[in-house]
Amino acid sequence: MDNKVWSLVRALFVAVLVISVAALGTAAVVGGNWVVWLRGAAVAVASAWLVVLAGRAAHGRRSAYVRIRFVTAAAPVGIVLIILAPDSGYPGWMKVEQGVIGVLVAVVAFTINRRAVREAFPKRGRLR
Repeated sequence: MDNKVWSLVRALFVAVLVISVAALGTAAVVGGNWVVWLRGAAVAVASAWLVVLAGRAAHGRRSAYVRIRFVTAAAPVGIVLIILAPDSGYPGWMKVEQGVIGVLVAVVAFTINRRAVREAFPKRGRLR
C-alpha cells in the first residue's frame, strides 16, 4: 500500500495535537473551567497516541489500523454533541477548536476507509 496515505494521516493527527496544545495554552491565558482542561488534555493525549498508531499502521499493523478506524468514527460524533450542547460548559472558542479537530478527524476517517486501504489490512484468515 502507498505510504502517502499514512504520511497524510500522521500529519493530520500532528495538526490535531498542535491545535489541542494551543487550546490548552489559550485556556491558560483566558482561563478555563475544569471541563475545558479535561477535554483539552484528553484530546492532546489521544492525538499523541494516534500519531504513534499511524506509524504502526504504516508498518502494516492491523490492530493499529482498527483502532484508528474506531476512533475516527466515534470522535466526530462526540464533537458534534459538544458543539450542539447548549450548556456543556465549553466556551465558544473551544467549540470552534473542536469543530476544526472534528473536520481533520473526519478527513482521516474518509481517507482510511477507502477500499484500497481496507484491503491492505485483511482480517486474519483472509487472503489479500
